[in-house]
Amino acid sequence: MQTFSRHLKRWGVLTTICLMTFVNSGCTLTGGFIGVLYEYMLFWETLPVMPITPYHTQRLEDELHREERYDRVPVLDPIEGANAPIFCVDPPSDDQVIRALPDEVGGGIAFLQETQRNNVRIVVEPIVDRLDECKVYPHVGPARLHHCHYKCTVYYDKTIRSYWPIPFTHTDQTEEVVYIDKDHLIRCAGPVVN
Repeated sequence: MQTFSRHLKRWGVLTTICLMTFVNSGCTLTGGFIGVLYEYMLFWETLPVMPITPYHTQRLEDELHREERYDRVPVLDPIEGANAPIFCVDPPSDDQVIRALPDEVGGGIAFLQETQRNNVRIVVEPIVDRLDECKVYPHVGPARLHHCHYKCTVYYDKTIRSYWPIPFTHTDQTEEVVYIDKDHLIRCAGPVVN
């Protein structure tokens, strides 16, 4: 009980000293900051600036990267010739496979709990390679849908480390399977003009 009262007195004295020096120093830190923030809001007609943590900015950048590179369906030009080869030639990249995995390594707190993937090996196998008949798609026109489906098996060593309260490290060999669709549209060739 004496240590609690001693800590309470110490914090009370420190708080009083900080408040007295802060208010009587002539510094307009709080008033100046609030004034500048208010002027900024009036000039730009917007809400005040709010800090965003690095976790959220990284998450937003990852979503934009995924949407820009992997969530769009490409529209390819028609393939010329009667016996032109039409097959899947663009397997998923390692980046796309890793991004498709469930995010078990994100959100850890450094030096408290971390999860890592080490010795990653990716095996990509094509499952479906099929071409549909010519149809009219909105914003594209007449096109054929080319189905390209892949089975991606990821082998890695999953390492879990914790430093506090009890330091430990656990490594487990893990295998995960991800199915990725790389469908794309191929425009239908127009009628042959003689």
